[in-house]
Amino acid sequence: MLNRPDNERIVITGVGLAAPNASNLAEFREKLLAGESEITTIDLRYMDRAPAGICTFAETRYRKKKENKRGTRAGCIGVYCANEALEDAGIDFTLYDRARTGVYIGLTEHGTVETENEVYNISKYDYNVDYWTHHHNPRTVLNNPAGEITMNLGITGPHYSVGAACAAGNAALIQGTQMLRLGEVDLALCGGISECVDSFGIFASFRAQGALAEHTDPTKASRPFDAARNGIVISEGGCIFTLERLDKARERGVAIYGEITGYAMNSDARDFVLPYGERQAECMELALQRAGLSPADITIINTHATGTKQGDIEECKAIRKVFAGCPSTWINNTKSNIGHAMGAAGVLELAGNLPSFVDNQVHPTINLEELDEDCNLDGIVANKPKQLDKVDTILNNSFGMVGINSAVIVERFDDNRR
Repeated sequence: MLNRPDNERIVITGVGLAAPNASNLAEFREKLLAGESEITTIDLRYMDRAPAGICTFAETRYRKKKENKRGTRAGCIGVYCANEALEDAGIDFTLYDRARTGVYIGLTEHGTVETENEVYNISKYDYNVDYWTHHHNPRTVLNNPAGEITMNLGITGPHYSVGAACAAGNAALIQGTQMLRLGEVDLALCGGISECVDSFGIFASFRAQGALAEHTDPTKASRPFDAARNGIVISEGGCIFTLERLDKARERGVAIYGEITGYAMNSDARDFVLPYGERQAECMELALQRAGLSPADITIINTHATGTKQGDIEECKAIRKVFAGCPSTWINNTKSNIGHAMGAAGVLELAGNLPSFVDNQVHPTINLEELDEDCNLDGIVANKPKQLDKVDTILNNSFGMVGINSAVIVERFDDNRR
């Protein structure tokens, strides 16, 4: 790791999440280690049923039912996760100023759910727009989920959403890290949110592309790297981290989940949909360079792999190129448990791996019955956890449509390292 002063070292001190199989980190980790998936099937407007990941959490714990009704599903998830993250970090705004707190939320898309619902509603009234809700505009602006969080918590610092397709969670985490290092804010709430399961359009589009997963057992529909994989399981979810500079975290005496030491983003500049392993490899290499690490220093790679044929293969090519000759690097995939949470994917998947620094286990990729030869990586942890002596580093990959790539490196926090 590169030497930095404490006021430039950025640490994760709180995690709040809502996943398709858990509503807190301890439960999430338990389900991942046990290989438990709670993917179900849902009815889709104009379509039949499809596998999907649905979150169950205390929706009225931090704001009233009336407020949830006026806001959005994404805002509801965001408010829950943000409050949980602050509580987990023990932050009550006695040390931090709300005007110096930033909220950065990654989104794959936003507004389609509300628009689809309104069009459907007015179809019942012969498309009379008098029945169109006046709440539509504030619900559909891209900064809505971040803004709903600030209103709930009285945060008056900057808030905005980061649009980066399915790399958005990682992108927001990078944004929060950079803003802290620049001194623009003193505390960052950052992560990603997905409300995609309420959008008919995204299911229809993936099906039209031949990329919507199908299986008689929905819990087995998400199966990255498996030879029989046939597409993506769409999920909702959210995860928000509290990020602090190390000097402030030390002052508070708070427990630290990990330290963000490297990150990178780049672009394929090739295709609207098809991924490109060469650029993904370059992205990982740049993150390693910025962290001052070699490939052999990485203990866990959490893959982006979504269960699409070419997507999984391209990422495996990239990993094979960068991490050849790294027998102590282990590879897993969280989407096999929870599906693809789009804008929340990167941060949810990172959160699920953070406890590895404590329990020294690599959670498994489940539903991996027959490994695709083109995805053959020696370090894949399949179907049961891998116990290690020590986990020092996690590299988290997230890639998205229109050729956007991201990689974030988190290291075990060492209080003796200066």
